[in-house]
Amino acid sequence: MTRRRWLTGLAFGAVGATLFSAKAIIVKLAYRYQVDPVTLIALRMVFALPFFVAVALYFGAGLPENRRSGDGWRVLGLGITGYYLGSFLDFLGLQYISAGLERVILYLNPTLVLLISAVVLRKTIGRLQWIALAVTYAGVLVVFSHDLKLSGSNVTLGAALVFSSALSYSIYLVAAGEIVNRIGSLRLTAWASIVACLLCMAQSVLIDPAALFGQPWQVYGLSVINAVCCTVLPVFLVMMAVERIGSGAASQTGMLGPVATIALAAVFLGDPVSGTQLAGTAIVLAGVFILTTKKA
Repeated sequence: MTRRRWLTGLAFGAVGATLFSAKAIIVKLAYRYQVDPVTLIALRMVFALPFFVAVALYFGAGLPENRRSGDGWRVLGLGITGYYLGSFLDFLGLQYISAGLERVILYLNPTLVLLISAVVLRKTIGRLQWIALAVTYAGVLVVFSHDLKLSGSNVTLGAALVFSSALSYSIYLVAAGEIVNRIGSLRLTAWASIVACLLCMAQSVLIDPAALFGQPWQVYGLSVINAVCCTVLPVFLVMMAVERIGSGAASQTGMLGPVATIALAAVFLGDPVSGTQLAGTAIVLAGVFILTTKKA
């Protein structure tokens, strides 16, 4: 592997992680215009849908020849669990908590995948992994206490919603393990995302269809940015990073996410940055780093 290829892969991963993290900033900015979460997530999906359809068509409109009976239903279930519920719960939670706490909670995905695998797949959790889990959740509690002092009791509700989002996406990751080898990661992501887009749009039409057409232009502009820059583009950047430097190194670039979110929230939202918040985030990053790089 050449040095240039390695550095390019790291850059792709870093930019992808930062753009993923910027989603929370975009959502918080949109909420300032009194848009409800059902409408906001539907607008995001409206603008993202054409890209996912294009990807699905490019990699094959149907399921591959080595598909198994019921794979279509599995894709539907993964779309509901991983992208619809995961996204919707996250948008609901962002009404009540800071972008920094949201990103820290979502960064718990590796720990939740480990715990789900232990319960469902009977995988053993080693001593070092238990230590890493304890460190990670201790860090989350530190950041949570920081937000609780600033924002009050609604933080508990928001944190619970975002944690449910992380749990939903972690279930998707565990469940997708087998089918992704037959369908392919990009095809699976595209089809599962299409399912989520259609569900979010249908939900908004059923609840308040007029709201989709009566928003300030700023909400539509932010939704386009959210769809293109914080949803579609990062998927491809991360995939290109994996292609160049491997999944392990690419996943480590995700550590930039919580740090980038804190910095972006301070610049664009005016959120205060405290030593407690930074310390808690650092503890979470350390715990996840141990969990994802060390063998028990």
